[in-house]
Amino acid sequence: MSREYRLFYPALPVVAEHAPHRVVYVGDADGRCQILAWDRRTDTVIQLTDRATGTIRAALDPDGETVWWFDDDLAGVGVWRTRDFPNSATDQATSPVSAPALPGVTPARHAGIAMADDGTALVGLADDDGLTLHRRDPHGRITEVTRTAGYAYLVDLDPTGELAAVGTDPADADAVTVVGRDGTTVGVVPGRPDRRVWALGFAPGGGEPRLLLVLEQDDRYFPATWTRADGLQPHSWCWFDTEITASWYPDGRRILIRQDRHAQTILHEADLTVRASAVLPTPAGSVLDAAVWPDGDVVYIWTDSLTPPQLRSGRDVRLPDSGAGPDPAASATIDDYQRQELWVPGPGGPIHVLLTTPNDDRRTRPAVFLVHGGPSQHARDAYDPLVEILASTGCAVVRANYRGSSGYGSAWRNDFSSGVGLTQVADLAAVREHLVTEGLIEAGRVALWGTSWGGYLTLLALGVQPRLWRLGVAISPIADYAAAFHAASPAVQALDVMLFGGTPEQVPEAYARSSPASYVDQVTAPLLLAVSSDDVRCPPAPVERYAGLLAARRVPHQLVRRRAGHDDFDARSHLSLMQTVLLFMQRHFDGVQEEGTAVALAMARPVA
Repeated sequence: MSREYRLFYPALPVVAEHAPHRVVYVGDADGRCQILAWDRRTDTVIQLTDRATGTIRAALDPDGETVWWFDDDLAGVGVWRTRDFPNSATDQATSPVSAPALPGVTPARHAGIAMADDGTALVGLADDDGLTLHRRDPHGRITEVTRTAGYAYLVDLDPTGELAAVGTDPADADAVTVVGRDGTTVGVVPGRPDRRVWALGFAPGGGEPRLLLVLEQDDRYFPATWTRADGLQPHSWCWFDTEITASWYPDGRRILIRQDRHAQTILHEADLTVRASAVLPTPAGSVLDAAVWPDGDVVYIWTDSLTPPQLRSGRDVRLPDSGAGPDPAASATIDDYQRQELWVPGPGGPIHVLLTTPNDDRRTRPAVFLVHGGPSQHARDAYDPLVEILASTGCAVVRANYRGSSGYGSAWRNDFSSGVGLTQVADLAAVREHLVTEGLIEAGRVALWGTSWGGYLTLLALGVQPRLWRLGVAISPIADYAAAFHAASPAVQALDVMLFGGTPEQVPEAYARSSPASYVDQVTAPLLLAVSSDDVRCPPAPVERYAGLLAARRVPHQLVRRRAGHDDFDARSHLSLMQTVLLFMQRHFDGVQEEGTAVALAMARPVA
């Protein structure tokens, strides 16, 4: 039952605006994410990068002549490089070697890249001091435009190259800043805690630059535009009850809106001129990314619980194969598992739950809660091979969209009323209690498995609610929030300040109360911890100290160290970790059937 496993990075291909037959995208190459070039006229695909750690960021100039790609280390620090777009398969061997795009510029973290119509590029690079914008003109001349202290990122450059939009915390007084060619401030769109603002991009075409934004206000989300002449213009007629993002159509009049709602996605087309909107036909499921290409075709990445992600065209145009998880022919079928959607009573209101069970006659069974990361993400109606693998072991797989999840409105997403993390684990406990009461899962055999913020919630729940959980798996978690804050990147620190209302020095009690390390003495369940050497979002050192505390108390645990960043773009590494976790569960979680574990290991084994 073994099968090939392919990595998939959920980002749309990048199309050259003036040469739409030229495309670059992230695809699977021998189990790693790499940058590939696709000439739609000749239907030729050429691999452009071959880095051992994978490559996930690329850009293309408007004429399709130059490919940009980000050459970074495991911690995300690197430089942009360029090379010519290959003309044919034979050109791969004769094309010039890539060269630094910004010679002399110190390596830093990616913080945005945008192109003007004439090929001018604006690059945002971030370090511990803040954001620096660098401009490279069509002749290769490089200038430093501006420096911004603290967390910030480049949103876009207008088609003429005159104005650039910079974003920061959407609730800050300088949520969006528009700067001119020389770096001077042209305009500011302020945010507030009760009115958050996100900038999305400038309209294509000529005329007065128009910046597209999304506003969150009064529990509603709606698009807005900004110009120098008129300032901020909310389009409040086009409002939504859950989170949206948007992008322009080529005509600069219509926008494509992607709405996350109750674990699924809805695409809308809105005409800002005539004040009309319509839902675009897409299958039920999740759209991971969507955009309108220069020819007007709506292209999107679609998936549902049974179907690995697929790149789709509104006009049914052939698109490249990016490699979306396992071969679809080897995926689950509708007869293999049962999937239910439940609304479970919770302390803050009904909690939406996705429940997957093997399709057999057994009613009550052991369960694994897959705790999503974020915090402002959500469990989707989307393909996850881990759901299939765990269900094959005889377990129910529970995915709960606890408070803090997106797709349920701003009040739900912003609810941390019982404390950061504590609010969320209270919801997890409520879901567990309901499923036990309904006879769907066994009270004594319930495990937690989470990655990143989901791993943090796993550790927190094991300490705060030790009698509820039989086993835990925490991959790249946060174990000590204050210690992790000081070792994390500025972007992560900005998120923590927003969540807690300050730094660990300003609100130490809040960080301590929400930190798993504060409750480690109460942990009794076997626990597998996995850390990555160069993780700047969830640093490994606090987790290793947490593991030491478990060892001192003789709590069964296993610590797995990986050489990777927060995100790992190597399929073999993913599979190795999955096999380690499954064996750990077989030893310590009596809910996993031995036969089922063998099947799951076979499913997770790469083809030789």
